[in-house]
Amino acid sequence: MADPAAWPELEAAERERRRELVLPGAAVEARIREGGGRLPPRLLALPLLQALELSGCGALRELGPGLAAALPALHTLVLRGNGLGPAGLGAPEGPGLGGPLPALRLLDLSGNGLETLPAALGGALGPAGPCAPGGAPAFPQLRSLNLTGNRLRELGPGLARDAPQLQTLLLSGNRLSALPGGLLPPGASSLLPLLSQLEAADNGLQELGSTIANLPALKILDVSNNELSEIPVELADCPKLKEVNFRGNKLKDKRLEKMVNSCQTKSILEYLRVGGRGGGKGKGKPDNFDKEESKKKKRDKRQKKDSGDGEQDKLEEVNKLMIKILHIAENPAPVVVKVSPNIKEVRPYIVGCVVKGMNLKQGNALKRFLSAQIKLHDDICEKRTAATIATHDLQLIKGPLLYDAQPPNELKVMPLGRKEIKAKDLVRQLQLEAEEQRKQKKRQNVSGLHKYLQLLDGKENYPCLVDAEGVVISFPPITNSERTKIRKNTCDLFLEVTSGTSLQICKDVMDTLILKMAELNKFTLENKEEESVSDAESDMISEPVNSNPSQNAEQENSPLTVEQVRVVDMDGNLKVLYPSKTDLILVSSLLTVIR
Repeated sequence: MADPAAWPELEAAERERRRELVLPGAAVEARIREGGGRLPPRLLALPLLQALELSGCGALRELGPGLAAALPALHTLVLRGNGLGPAGLGAPEGPGLGGPLPALRLLDLSGNGLETLPAALGGALGPAGPCAPGGAPAFPQLRSLNLTGNRLRELGPGLARDAPQLQTLLLSGNRLSALPGGLLPPGASSLLPLLSQLEAADNGLQELGSTIANLPALKILDVSNNELSEIPVELADCPKLKEVNFRGNKLKDKRLEKMVNSCQTKSILEYLRVGGRGGGKGKGKPDNFDKEESKKKKRDKRQKKDSGDGEQDKLEEVNKLMIKILHIAENPAPVVVKVSPNIKEVRPYIVGCVVKGMNLKQGNALKRFLSAQIKLHDDICEKRTAATIATHDLQLIKGPLLYDAQPPNELKVMPLGRKEIKAKDLVRQLQLEAEEQRKQKKRQNVSGLHKYLQLLDGKENYPCLVDAEGVVISFPPITNSERTKIRKNTCDLFLEVTSGTSLQICKDVMDTLILKMAELNKFTLENKEEESVSDAESDMISEPVNSNPSQNAEQENSPLTVEQVRVVDMDGNLKVLYPSKTDLILVSSLLTVIR
């Protein structure tokens, strides 16, 4: 019988003052079961903890009291695929999770058995007032909430009140009958002002309420595979809506049902806006619709010019950075990433793209680019707990690529600066190095690759990106491959962002990375530095793969080109296309995108 008091992982975390902790579900299952199906009390003795993950533990039934008070710095909490439920987060009328979590940014409760939620997380019951003391929101920094794959039947207004910064809400695979339902009460306004992604596929939705138009930042709406018969015309009033999915619903309007299976979002919204209101259902656009729209655009343009705003806009546009998108249809040899079903339970989300025209040859350009990646990993990637970036020399990759998960004793990688080695042996080697480094420097924390090793704890298979020749080019979240690493002569890069929590996080990170690359490229071109080689960069220089002076001159005078990359399943069905029309909006105020 397991000793519920024996937690060597927590003892080590307490001793080393860790800020991130991953508890492997299979390894701790017996101890949690013996402890009554709750998180161990010793976990509450880690006040510095910022990121906690415990996934795949069916014995975990409830969190137990005191979590919030004991872990005030927690910003990432992943409890995916456990046995929480039906009310494993605490009483519906209370704050849940033991109280407010002011630093929490990402909460993943997917794949549990939750039937009710605390009021602060959208529970249908509970008091009308705020859950935190003094009227403050309980989750003021919460950006992403994943409730996919539970048994929720209804939502209440508490989430809108207590998570005012929420951007991503994932509700697919529950038992909801109405959306937004109680989440946005009729007559309410200014709730969830930043919510941009709302997914509620595979529920039992019979009603999509008109209050959906009260979400001013909504960009992505997925209500596929439900029981909807109508789509409210008010949906067309969502000012930023760019991507909708209504497939798998039996709509009364058969023309609209046909459109949702074949048309772009813009066409669907135009049909709702004009056909649903002015022309009557099913009639589509009136004959003079395009003509009136054209007149309106010309009129607005003329008014702007007369008012003098046109010159100011032109000046602002010149000062903005610029990139050009190359669409799949225009690319004779696009990069494709196939996703193996093996990856689903390991690290399911990946986004990729190709960037051409990057100047890393001059001065310290390469060093600045590598430093920028480190900062992004620490900041928006939240120490790689939210997402991981990998960059490759495109010319050293053979497509198509395969995103897969393989056993550690079979997966062979060639880490940056090292020889080829099995993933299991690499992790063991890095662990030994970390311990030795800690002893020599008498430090409690480790640096480099060593500080990310715990992100693999409990993984039976490790994620990897493999090219067409079987070469592992990436082993997230640990390292890239020595074989495809970028060098000073690299100008065409393949970028990948992977995550175990959210597809939207991958896209947000990629948006930010592309903006940073455009900024760095502009700085390099405006500050003509002489080519120099530092000790840190000496091992990154090699003979040019393809040296073409005229091509280099053309790149210096052109914006970066971003090529779309398709992510598909093994049957070739599209999963993700990046950048799509809805991407790069996050950085649109600083970046001009030529589509």
